[in-house]
Amino acid sequence: MNAAHSISPLNKFKWLLKREYWENKGGFFWAPVIASAISLTLAVLAIVAGLFAVRRAANQGDLHVNGVNVNGLDVKMLTAQMTPHDMVQWANGMDFTLVVSSAWPFLVLGFVAFFYCLGALYDDRRDRSVLFWKSMPVSDAQTVLSKVFSALIVAPVFAMLIGIVAMFTFAIIISLVLLAHGGSPMQLIWGPASPMIIVAGLICWVPVYALWALPTAGWLLMCSAWAKTKPFLWAVMVPLFAGIIVSSIQFTKIAAIDGSWFWANVVGRLLLGFVPGIEMAYKADAPRDESLQSVLSGLTPADQFASLADPQLWIGAVVGVVFIAAAIWLRKRRDEI
Repeated sequence: MNAAHSISPLNKFKWLLKREYWENKGGFFWAPVIASAISLTLAVLAIVAGLFAVRRAANQGDLHVNGVNVNGLDVKMLTAQMTPHDMVQWANGMDFTLVVSSAWPFLVLGFVAFFYCLGALYDDRRDRSVLFWKSMPVSDAQTVLSKVFSALIVAPVFAMLIGIVAMFTFAIIISLVLLAHGGSPMQLIWGPASPMIIVAGLICWVPVYALWALPTAGWLLMCSAWAKTKPFLWAVMVPLFAGIIVSSIQFTKIAAIDGSWFWANVVGRLLLGFVPGIEMAYKADAPRDESLQSVLSGLTPADQFASLADPQLWIGAVVGVVFIAAAIWLRKRRDEI
């Protein structure tokens, strides 16, 4: 039996994913790890600076709790003065802090996924490695889909896992700081905060992110497969010029076209889909409450799955599938630059 035919399509796809990971390990893995390390380092420096400032204020008698001077930094005594309303605000603030501590890998993710898709098919043609991969027993569809899966699932999963590790590392750091100053981590962090709900929300966020980013991934891959040179300019300038033209037409009243709608739903969806959290700006009838609680409520699993009912998500996903099909078609016909 031919060895090439003995390999199942699923195993071929697994090997293609491994190839993408090893060729892009720096962006998929090390970039979010380094970003998390930087964020934790800055957080530790901020905590040290804050403790120094509070201790100095306490020693000078400038620290007051309900009108009583505090001559030392005693977290247990300070928290004893907190009202139930203060504890609710504290819990919301802790949740927000934990979310922020996990955010840096997701910020990196947007850049990594964007430039990965932009060069995924163009670079193969530029270095002529496309000829080698076409000689292998894998189809162009399998190759392109492995890049789509890497950008929409593999990279976000790594960002999500590294973000969760960073969040718990930060929680452990501030727990140790509280213990060193007479506070109770269970009372002030692990009890009032909701780290497991945040974790569940981040896990549920991955498929929502994949669907939301699908039109951007498809557009960039199509440009990567089509452009003979400078795919970045083609991918970015075509939507931008289209937006400018539509806005000009609206401005001169030649046609009744809503320029703001075009910028948000065409230009924005093509170029900004990889930005984590951008979907919140598109939610119809979303409340404009800017409180911490409203910010956190959008991160729960229920809110993540509720966004699957948004027609804009599915319309964009269909457009993304069309772009991906075009990228596969172009790859079959373009071997070189």
